[in-house]
Amino acid sequence: MIKPLGLKDKKVLVPRGAGQAKSFSQLVEKYGGISIEIPLIAFRPIEINQRLQTAINEIDTYDWIIFTSNVTVDTFFSFKNIEEFETFPKVAVIGTKTEEVIKDKGLKAEFVPSAYVAEVFVEEFLPHVAQGSKILLPKGNLAREYISRSLIRHGAHVDEMVIYETYMPNESLEKLANMLSADELDILMFTSPSTVDHFMSVVKEYKLESHIRNCVIGCIGPVTEKKLQAYGLPIHASPKEYTVKEMVKSTIEYLEK
Repeated sequence: MIKPLGLKDKKVLVPRGAGQAKSFSQLVEKYGGISIEIPLIAFRPIEINQRLQTAINEIDTYDWIIFTSNVTVDTFFSFKNIEEFETFPKVAVIGTKTEEVIKDKGLKAEFVPSAYVAEVFVEEFLPHVAQGSKILLPKGNLAREYISRSLIRHGAHVDEMVIYETYMPNESLEKLANMLSADELDILMFTSPSTVDHFMSVVKEYKLESHIRNCVIGCIGPVTEKKLQAYGLPIHASPKEYTVKEMVKSTIEYLEK
């Protein structure tokens, strides 16, 4: 059983922006930790182009639309409000948070995989995709092409479109460097490969490698694990269920060993 104060007085890096950090921070604080919000990743919509505009205008010609994150959902509907669509394709999503955001938009996710990674999504989604199905896949500029390639091999027509860019907020650079220099972070939690890359870019730029040796490191998902391993970093907590809640719990379990 996890102790109510399993993170007592531990300073925990929360690598999300203001809009997404609240529930993460509340979870850390619930277990007695001190949340240190330093956004390692931020998103900005691309300037809408003709190809994307055409896809939005012809949304009724698609059988499915796939949303891989809540950011993708919010960004897509920033181009055109849900109320403005007369019809909409069947929706497939990855992740409970994405499903919740879709529900808030008044839509139903017709397909949600049992695990929130691309490989499992593809394996479980393929039986729902008929030969020649037309699928719209909006994504970020750093997203992998695994889903689209797999669906195309299966005989689907996939329009994969970058709708937002991922970047490291400038204001986070100095804050992170200062916190690490002063050894004021006890636990590092990473929610995506991009957060690892951005974190390590600061570590390398300011030569702070020695300041992260004693940090406990938690992450979500096998792709993020591989990214940490590529940098030679240890992974102390990586839950089987890819959610922030389970990452926090598995980190506490590691601390209680």
